[in-house]
Amino acid sequence: MPTTDPISDLLTRIRNGQMASLKQVRAPYSNIKFAIAKIMEKEGYLSSVKIVEAANSKFKDIEVSLKYEGKRPVIRKLKRISTPGRRMYAKVTELPRVYSDIGIAIISTPNGLMTNKDARKRRLGGEVLCEIF
Repeated sequence: MPTTDPISDLLTRIRNGQMASLKQVRAPYSNIKFAIAKIMEKEGYLSSVKIVEAANSKFKDIEVSLKYEGKRPVIRKLKRISTPGRRMYAKVTELPRVYSDIGIAIISTPNGLMTNKDARKRRLGGEVLCEIF
């Protein structure tokens, strides 16, 4: 069944997987969800991200390996900011600072997806997709 907000679906699967102490979660593949997961992996919030074939289907899935510090999940907060019903855009001067820049926000810019810190360095604004801490 198609979802109205696939990015929110990915974030919810990660959040629920961590609450259940799962090692891995799967989500249907899309370019933007894969890019978000790769950014989270690069920033140290996920162990690994890979594309796998879905069982009994011609479609692909994203397999995300969750990361823990002992028994505690590395991701403490994962929040969707811009939704299909309420888009949130920010100029470079208005980009969010997540917990005084300890966390990150993922921004969709004209040059692709990047963190709020990278967008600030490149002097780019865009749509604020989510915040991670």
